[in-house]
Amino acid sequence: MKVSLFITCLGDVFYPGVGKDVVELLERYGCEIDFPGEQTCCGQPAYNSGYHKDTKKTAKHMIQTFEHAEYVVTPSGSCAVMFKEYPSLLKDEPRWKQRAEELSAKTYELTQFLYRVLKVNDTEASLQARATYHTSCHMTRLLGETEAPYELLSNVRGLQLKELPNKQNCCGFGGTFAVKMTPISEQMVDEKVEHIEETEAEILIGSDSGCLMNIGGRIDRLNKPVKVMHIAQVLNSREA
Repeated sequence: MKVSLFITCLGDVFYPGVGKDVVELLERYGCEIDFPGEQTCCGQPAYNSGYHKDTKKTAKHMIQTFEHAEYVVTPSGSCAVMFKEYPSLLKDEPRWKQRAEELSAKTYELTQFLYRVLKVNDTEASLQARATYHTSCHMTRLLGETEAPYELLSNVRGLQLKELPNKQNCCGFGGTFAVKMTPISEQMVDEKVEHIEETEAEILIGSDSGCLMNIGGRIDRLNKPVKVMHIAQVLNSREA
């Protein structure tokens, strides 16, 4: 099975180790990975800010970049959702809309691909820790994936997964929202950190680097003893 990795901007710049874990996980299950070097931002920041004309240029570029792929896998529910917005974005251009639909149909978030395509529910990972999982908004509400992350995490040896209170609440990141509405965003992430503390978790796990960056940054500023990990890092852990 051939898989093209869409690493995302945050993965490329801030969390390159996550990309390594993704590749190792997929290769373990027989996937042949390629990394299209022409990939850029998916266009979500511009799209969510209302710059749809500019986003169309990015969308067309990304469609061309991944057109050869059998499957596209990304360690971000948020960016996977953006690929699935392309058909709507390009609805007035039939030729591009069709190509966008083809890209959308073969794009998966990592845990979704492992669980639903590769039929993996146990990556044989082990991590001795007490943790909680943050369900990001795009992953659950727009991508509609609520089962795969929990199923995979439930089989990590040694991991005690605690339910996060009010897990459905946004962490306050929202891309440009955190920049434009900083005071509100700060209150939202403070509330999220409080709920994390309630679980007495040592580790916060998430499937979107944007959320992890936002929550992790606040945790650091508040000097809280909680480590932040992307789910790919957890599923690839081999702790004795």
